[in-house]
This record gives sequence, structure tokens and C-alpha cells, in this order.
Amino acid sequence: MDFTAAMTRAGSCSLLVVLTILTTGGLRAQSQAAMDRDLLEITIPQLEQLYRSHKYTVTEVVRWHIARIEKYNGIYRAVETLDATGALATAAREDADAKAGGATFVRGPMWGVPIVIKANTSIKGQITTDGWKGYIIPGHELIAPKDATIITKLRAAGAVILGHTNMPDFAASDTNRSTAYGRTGNAYDVRFSPGGSSGGTVTAVTSNYALLGNGTDTGNSIRMPAATSALVGVFPTRGLVSIAGIAPLDWLLDNTGPIARDVTDAAIALGVMAGEDPADPRTAGSATKAQAGPYTQYLKPDALEGKRFGVPAFILVGADTPFQGIDASVPAADVAARMADSRTPLRPETRAAFMKALDGLRAAGATVVFDDAILPESFAATVARVGTLPYIREGTEKFLAEYGPAHYHSADEYQKAVGSPLPPTIIGGAMRRDRPPVGQAVFESDPRAEENVLAPRKRALDAYNDVLDRLHLDGFVYPATQMPPPDETMPQDGGISGGPHSATAWVNMIGVPAIVVPGGFYPSGLPFGLEISTRFWKDGDLLGWAFAYEQATHHRRPPVLVERGLLNAPGQVEKSR
Repeated sequence: MDFTAAMTRAGSCSLLVVLTILTTGGLRAQSQAAMDRDLLEITIPQLEQLYRSHKYTVTEVVRWHIARIEKYNGIYRAVETLDATGALATAAREDADAKAGGATFVRGPMWGVPIVIKANTSIKGQITTDGWKGYIIPGHELIAPKDATIITKLRAAGAVILGHTNMPDFAASDTNRSTAYGRTGNAYDVRFSPGGSSGGTVTAVTSNYALLGNGTDTGNSIRMPAATSALVGVFPTRGLVSIAGIAPLDWLLDNTGPIARDVTDAAIALGVMAGEDPADPRTAGSATKAQAGPYTQYLKPDALEGKRFGVPAFILVGADTPFQGIDASVPAADVAARMADSRTPLRPETRAAFMKALDGLRAAGATVVFDDAILPESFAATVARVGTLPYIREGTEKFLAEYGPAHYHSADEYQKAVGSPLPPTIIGGAMRRDRPPVGQAVFESDPRAEENVLAPRKRALDAYNDVLDRLHLDGFVYPATQMPPPDETMPQDGGISGGPHSATAWVNMIGVPAIVVPGGFYPSGLPFGLEISTRFWKDGDLLGWAFAYEQATHHRRPPVLVERGLLNAPGQVEKSR
């Protein structure tokens, strides 16, 4: 063969290979860019339309979200455990079902929607770390024997679970550092706190790792983190959604609800999660008490017209309630000191952001009422006497009995198996060195339950409703936090940051519904969240008001993520254990 001809032919073949690679790579880049445009900030209704038009399969959408987690999680550390195998298996099954069903196939309300789940919520076969290193000890992992009730409901609706999100130990912190996985950063600036204890979920959802997720809330832990990350966080009426299968911090205060990028998605998810459950007695009768679903029927742009909202005076002056309250055994002389210790001043920059956010309410047709008589400091003092600490062990024992692993189903069995006890945070006892141990009792049979919890809760709820009635208010509006998210690379008040903090734990103590919506941004570029609460069982109305505010203001804007930064570390995400 002629050498020159051979070289010419070889060169042509090489050029063809190069062109093929470049063309394939270019098409792949174009395809990726198109998916990015389509899927960033996508909502459930928009995703449903993409599925109906057969533009994407569930598998393609799930792979896109998994890739995003793998790309950014090393920086932000929001997802503790990624179950890619399980998520892709669910996606493949849903794709096969849709293909077999053809034109008559009926999708569930969250069919093909990638979601994340907080690490205290049981997913069968996964470790419920609860943020604590003691539940991931090799050979003693708290592997869930079955799904939590809300997981069963979400799966039945078609949701695709991507994995567990990071959280602080036992959900007992206003920031998001855990002994099981480390620190989660704020997606808007990784140096800053995303809040806690649902900080992993909010960073994941606002970063477009998933469309939405669940949070849990014992004192502010859905609402405050949502505020740090320009998200919608729903605290339902306690009893609307079952908490069965969620590791408790304080079962008399705990709640769970959706965290999403917009109100519509939150309303859809709440409709899926809500419902009576024999495993959670607080849900008994909720079907007849709650506003009828679907909750999307309440989402109207004019829902705020003519509505009146009061601003709680005690929040503006920085009064607060001690977390988990003050039970009846505490001497009267100590009550004032504990109330003083719990004060959380409203920072000037947060007050300014709040006042600015109220303009959106007014523009949408609502009236905002300021009056010193609207939930004054005496209300905070009344709520503070709802003392639940004597009953926390009962919640932990019930959880482990049903959702513990094979070799321990109680606190005592855990200690026997592992060789060390569960911490007082979840079983009581010596909670603080400067206070006597908190004795434990069974709530249902404790003769002091009435004076510890039931009577003060009724007094507080009566006071809450009295203000609504007397001033003809529809609800209350207030800042979801008392301060901006703190920079966790710098000392705060002389120590390591434990915030941001809020003055909203009273919502848990009386169990009324509340919602946080994006309320704007601080000059620093970090988000501010506006919180609204209302009467028991008015969750639909509450969602409607939040929707109207969202549509009038359009405050949310997504964060710009970085691929290298403060938290960059090898091993971006734990794979499914």
C-alpha cells in the first residue's frame, strides 16, 4: 500500500474519530444544558407535564438530581445518605408502569417526584441516624424495620426517595452540626448556618437536589431553617399529620411537614402526608376537623384580600418561652430566671426586613395590626408553663419499641447492647448541671399531666383565640427568626454559633398551624422568612394566604452554588448503608 495514501486514510479516520467525539460531547452538553433549564426550580405540576409529554422519564429526572447531589454535596453536606440504587429502582418501576399503562395510566399526586427525608424519619432498611453517632455504631446501627407513616404515604403517592438529609443530634439544635455526619452549610453562603434542625433538608431543597423534603419541628425546626433558605416550610395543625416512625425529641411537641420551593408543591405534599393514623393518637378525628382537601383548592391569588393579621408584641420585644417549657415542679422563684434566660432580642436588621416584608401583605389586600395587647409578654409567660420534659422518655421508648432494630427495642436494651446509655436529651434525667434531674413519668397515667401540660396549654390557646376574636384577626404574622443566619466561621457572642434563633416555640406548645414563606433578602444576600399562624385546623386557609403572598411578591431566587469551598471534603456523600 502506498505510504502516503495510508497516512492520508489514517489521518481521515483519526479526524472522523475526533469529530465524532466532539459531536457526541457537544450533543451531550446540549442535552445537559436543556435538562438544567427544564429541571432547575421545577415544580410538581411542571414535572408532571414533562412526564405526560414524554419529554423525560422518571429515571432521567432522578439521575439528574443524583448527579447534582454528587456534584455539590461535598461542599454543602446536606445529604447524609444517598440511596441511589433504591431511587433508581423506584424510577425504573414507575417508568415500566407508565409504559404498560399507556394513555390510561393514572399517576399519583407525587408520581416521579424526587424527594429527600430528614434523618430522624424511618425508611425501611436504612439507618435512622437521628443525627447521632450512637445510632451508627458498627453492629448496633438503628436500621428501620419498617417505614414511618408519612414514608408509606409518600411512596403510595409515587414519590421517589433519594435519601436521608443531615440534622443535628436528636434535632436538638438551632444549627445543623451532627456527630453522625458533620456540618451542613447554607446554600446562599456556605459559611453561614442553614438553621436547624431541618437544615439538611432546606439546603438540599433550595439547592435543587430534590423538589421537596420533610422536616420535623419541636420548637421551630421546619420554619426557622426554611426562613434561612428562601423556602416554604409548613407546620401543620398538630394531629393533621402522623409522626409515627419519626425518632422523637419531645413527642408532645414534635410535628412533621413539607419543605418546598413554592406553596403549590407544599400544598400537594401536605395533602399526601395528612390523614388519621392509629399509630398516632393525636390524629384521631382529624378527618372531620380539618379543612377538606385537596389543599390546592385554597391557593388563590386574592386570598389575602380583606384579611387582618396581628403582630405578636412579645416577639418584637424579644420575649420568648424556654424550650420544652417550665413544668409545675419548678419553684416559682426559678420561673422568672428561666424566662429571662430565654429572651431572644429581635436584631435591628431582622426588624427592618420584617417591616419591609409586610409591605407585600398590604399590597395583596391584607391589613396588619400593631398593638401592645396582641399576644403581650404575659402570653409568653402563660405558654411557658406548658412543661413537657417529664415525658420525653415515654416518646423514645415507644419509638424504639416499634422502630428499633432487632437487638434493641428500649432504652435499657440499647444500653445493654452498646454498653453506654442514651443521652438525657431523649430520656430525661440530668439535663443541665445547674438544674436538678428531670424525673420521668408516663403522660397518660401521670396525675400531674393536667397541671404540667393540659391546663396551661388550654389557658394559652384560649388567650391566643381571644385575641383573634376580640380584634377580629384572621391570624398572626411575625419574623420566623430573631436574627439573620450567623457566620459559623466566626465566634458568635463569644462562642461557637448555635443559631440562628427564633421566638416561635410557642406554636409547638399549643399546636396551631403555621407557615413560613420567603419574605425577601437581607443586604448580605441571605434570605429572610415571614411566618404566619392561624386557628386550629385552618391549614387550607393558611396555605392560601401564603400562596397569595408568594404570588404578590415573588421573593424566592435560587442560590448560586460553588463546587469548591469551605466544606469541601473527600467522600461527598454516604452511600446507602
